[in-house]
Amino acid sequence: MDTPPWRKLMAGSVGNLVELYDFAVFGFSVPILSAHFFPGNDRSAALLSTFAVFAVAFVARPLGGLIFGSMADRIGRVKVMAITVCLMALGTAIIGVLPTYAEIGMAAPIMLVACRLLQGLALGGETTGSQSYIVESAPDNRRGQWVSFTQLFGQLPNAIVAVLLIAVQAFAGSAAYEGGLWRIPFLAGGVIGIVGFWIRRNVDEPEEFKQATRATEDRSPLRDAFHADGIKAMLRLLMIMPVYFTGAYILFGFMYTFLVRVAKLEPTTALISNAISVVVLCSVMPLAGILSDHIGRKRVMSIGAAWLMLTAYPAIHFAASGTFAGALLGQVLIGIGLGVNGGASYVAAVEFFPTKFRATGHAISYQITVAVLGGTSPFIAAYLSRLLDTPFAPGIYLAFISAACLIATQFVPETRSVRLRTSVESSISDSDRTALQKAR
Repeated sequence: MDTPPWRKLMAGSVGNLVELYDFAVFGFSVPILSAHFFPGNDRSAALLSTFAVFAVAFVARPLGGLIFGSMADRIGRVKVMAITVCLMALGTAIIGVLPTYAEIGMAAPIMLVACRLLQGLALGGETTGSQSYIVESAPDNRRGQWVSFTQLFGQLPNAIVAVLLIAVQAFAGSAAYEGGLWRIPFLAGGVIGIVGFWIRRNVDEPEEFKQATRATEDRSPLRDAFHADGIKAMLRLLMIMPVYFTGAYILFGFMYTFLVRVAKLEPTTALISNAISVVVLCSVMPLAGILSDHIGRKRVMSIGAAWLMLTAYPAIHFAASGTFAGALLGQVLIGIGLGVNGGASYVAAVEFFPTKFRATGHAISYQITVAVLGGTSPFIAAYLSRLLDTPFAPGIYLAFISAACLIATQFVPETRSVRLRTSVESSISDSDRTALQKAR
């Protein structure tokens, strides 16, 4: 019996929630982790060290994408999604029981790095596996809607973690939280990983993937990914995704620490403002995905990139004001732009690749891009602020990346009507032939 559409959506969506929850916990816990694993008198150096550990997982993501992406093209999307959700939950739960620097010295940060590497490997396969699964399961005219819906669940963990941290601190107090209760969200990540595995364990492979597998006996997804069409597709992903990666990891992995350390907001106030901005992003993203099904991916991506180009710098100004209203307005401005751009860019990035090597090609280019630009964004934002001696440097950085992607987006093909089984190049050629025949 075929898996009903609603369950396919839930398998991709809830799995994304579980996986990204684990990453969000680390991002929001940077101030606490820096105190427990990188103690010292220079708090700025400790924060930079912790942000560097945050980036370590992104170094592992390309390797995870290569391993699990190739597996997804060979043995199936569903099996790989079950494996990655378990690995991610394991890495997060171990962080929840790690001894601190005060207890075991340098072994503590080394073990923290090892856990982040495990998380990075798992997420490297998860993102591509779930997105390929959803695109291939969705009706052709609703692929933007389906992918953006799953991405909504991928962003919600940032709000969920913020609410959880607020609740723990409100119930037990900040001192108790900093003393040891900070471990609770990490341990919870291990528990909810079981839920993700249970949801994914018995869903069917997409019919699109089954047919493509039967049609291709000699399959070498890695070899195919590095042929001409595969390289073009990977370059196109590189052209459209940096704006979202940069902005998202500034919002999710940097802004909370920025608001607490630079804007001098109370931690609870900073968490609430960040959680609201994430909810705004999550509300905008599915609407943008639906719009991209009607007017095309490129137009929607361009609107989002232009928005961020124009608002990134003033957004950081507002966030640095030291008020709740300013922090909220600044983050909401970034969240709106990310929601619009991401609602179209995520589905387009998957549609660039044909089914036979979709997971492999997407994984390589996606994970390298997110590692270079996403994982390093909090570190670069913190470093530029210190180097230039201005808290507004992250806004300049995000505006520059947005402008570059806005220009680059104009040079990629529209993928809204592309056939999944074939490459974008084949679809473009077919479209050109059809237009030529009509002209004649």
